[in-house]
Amino acid sequence: MRRVLVTGASGFVGAVVVERLRAAGDDVVGIDREPATDADVVVADIAEPETYEHLLADTDLVVHAAALVTLAGDRDEFWRVNTLGTREVIRAAARQGVRRVVHLSSIVVFGLDFPDDVDETWPVRTTGAPYVDTKISAEQVALMAHAAGDIEVTVIRPGDVYGPRSSQWTVAPVEELRRGRLILPAHGEGIISPVYVDNLVDGILLAADEPKAAGHVITITDGVGITTSEFFGRYADLMRVPRPRTAPAVLLRPASSVVGLVDRIRGESSHMSGHTIDYLQRTATYDITKARTLLGYAPKVGLDEGFARASRWLLEEGIA
Repeated sequence: MRRVLVTGASGFVGAVVVERLRAAGDDVVGIDREPATDADVVVADIAEPETYEHLLADTDLVVHAAALVTLAGDRDEFWRVNTLGTREVIRAAARQGVRRVVHLSSIVVFGLDFPDDVDETWPVRTTGAPYVDTKISAEQVALMAHAAGDIEVTVIRPGDVYGPRSSQWTVAPVEELRRGRLILPAHGEGIISPVYVDNLVDGILLAADEPKAAGHVITITDGVGITTSEFFGRYADLMRVPRPRTAPAVLLRPASSVVGLVDRIRGESSHMSGHTIDYLQRTATYDITKARTLLGYAPKVGLDEGFARASRWLLEEGIA
């Protein structure tokens, strides 16, 4: 039985990781900055290791899932959580003799303009979005620690993660459809590269167990691309509302920035920003050959089943 610490354990992906590890018989403790009903999730600030480093004693594995995940927000807070927080988690784990850290990055580090079926050898590219740029710098922190021999690190780049409890790719689209605010750029022909949450967690756990994955960066998606019109249209069909309209990006970009700002002034969380519009215009997909060959990864939940599960959850929660 391993002892595992999961950061961001109350969040969307982190909670599923905790559930799966416990089901496998591991001794799991989670940390999160938000209080949780789970007694084994400790409230801690990843940028302040004194709040959690004692929990790393005798730990074999850290799954670092904690992050600010949105394309809108304060740049300094993104850096503190995503970059500084990653540095402190990895340094604390190294001091306590942890064997492996699996760090969750994102496909956003490829930027907005890259070849179709891009793989991990393609260079990262900043976009000016705080989330993107701090995910790039967090990868640098993680890979530097591995290169220095401080600790084994594997970096996972998840695709667009959807499923029950997904704020960005399940809950938010349904809420925006309900409010009539979901309008797509590029004629709805931008490409989403989905990964159902259970498929992603399969990849994370495979990476944690595979000795050869140490030091590697690995992209995890469902291996398919789907247009934004079809992806969000599936939610519209569930809601029995019209599928999203489209409009020129030159109009949507400033409008989304204003809407997102107003949301935040009102104290509401919001994914709306000009960076969001840019992201929805990507036209290429991501190659997962490395995940398949190095980890033996194969996505088990297809798109139809994934949407069926997400839809059932939305209905059960009264969101749709």
